[in-house]
Amino acid sequence: MTLRKGEKMTISIQEHMAIDVCPGPIKPIKQISDYFPRFPRGLPAAVGRSSTLRSAVSQPSVSPAEAPREEDEDVDHLFGAYGTTPAEQPAKHQAPEEVVDPEGYESDDCTTLGTLDFSLLYDQENNALHCTINKAKLPKLDYRKGLKPMDHNGLADPYVKLHLLPGASKANKLRTKTLHNTLNPTWNETLTYYGITDEDMIRKTLRISVCDEDKFRHNEFIGETRIPLKKLKPNQTKNFNICLEKQLPIDKTEDKSLEERGRILISLKYSSQKQGLLVGIIRCAHLAAMDANGYSDPYVKTYLKPDEDKKSKHKTAVKKKTLNPEFNEEFCYEIKHGDLAKKTLEVTVWDYDIGKSNDFIGGVVLGINAKGERLKHWFDCLKNKDKKIERWHTLTNELPGAVLSD
Repeated sequence: MTLRKGEKMTISIQEHMAIDVCPGPIKPIKQISDYFPRFPRGLPAAVGRSSTLRSAVSQPSVSPAEAPREEDEDVDHLFGAYGTTPAEQPAKHQAPEEVVDPEGYESDDCTTLGTLDFSLLYDQENNALHCTINKAKLPKLDYRKGLKPMDHNGLADPYVKLHLLPGASKANKLRTKTLHNTLNPTWNETLTYYGITDEDMIRKTLRISVCDEDKFRHNEFIGETRIPLKKLKPNQTKNFNICLEKQLPIDKTEDKSLEERGRILISLKYSSQKQGLLVGIIRCAHLAAMDANGYSDPYVKTYLKPDEDKKSKHKTAVKKKTLNPEFNEEFCYEIKHGDLAKKTLEVTVWDYDIGKSNDFIGGVVLGINAKGERLKHWFDCLKNKDKKIERWHTLTNELPGAVLSD
């Protein structure tokens, strides 16, 4: 090219973007999108663009009416890959089409919040729901799944919290141990809900939250998932490995008067040998926390009413600092079998306090005027002499009759 005196050399935008200004072979200039790959299994971005540019240089010239505007070409080259994925760019910038496996692309939530590996088992015979929390994986630039780093060191102190819904009480919450300074926690820890009935499996949902423990601030939420229990089959382990989601609101419109206060396992047996009703207080599960330390000091009282002589009260030992006490105590009420149909058994659970009135946790009434499982339990006892029958019952916060703490 010959230049007249005083004339400056000019290079078109197309030429500028297609070659380096340094002497040497023609090289494509890297674009912004080269540093932010979106498709790990797709065609490398640089390969697609270099072939496009080479074809652009060698293609025949077009008429001015068909040629793209220079400023449009500038914007496309500089920002096209930044604002859109390669599949969304105009045809003139596309590399040869290649099918991308949809499983190879992670959603933003998966990449950001991570995944959790766990399993659930409903033991129908023992009315127990076993939740085994296995491990979680952390997000990396190589698109591995995992938890979001929460601390300044780029790590987290994760733990897992379980919550049965509906049920706003602390009695429904369980949690794993905390693992410190890791983005790839492995718990292999099993948490168990006792007293789970077939009805619970139909209507309840298990909320599983992953949180970051912080000693000096409030614990931070990482992600959660919710599993309707009706998805489980009795006595069959179901494995899950799913993405954590952002926090969802909990329905707070539940009637507080119906809030569960925990479960109690009671056995009934009419003994022909002892000529009396044997009432077994076996254990309680997930009682409401009544003390400031997040626990209770529970004990159980039983009454067989009407009780004209006020001699029917029995009381278990106090179990310190627990929401899942085991009592394994049995009381005998001497009574004729025919008189049981006229009686009502009141069972109440209390939190023992020193120097002040004991707190009522919850109660249940079994008898001819009861309903549902409570009535069925009573009838089964009357119909089957000398047979011990165990049932889980849900405690309510309504105080039966005129029972007072002592």
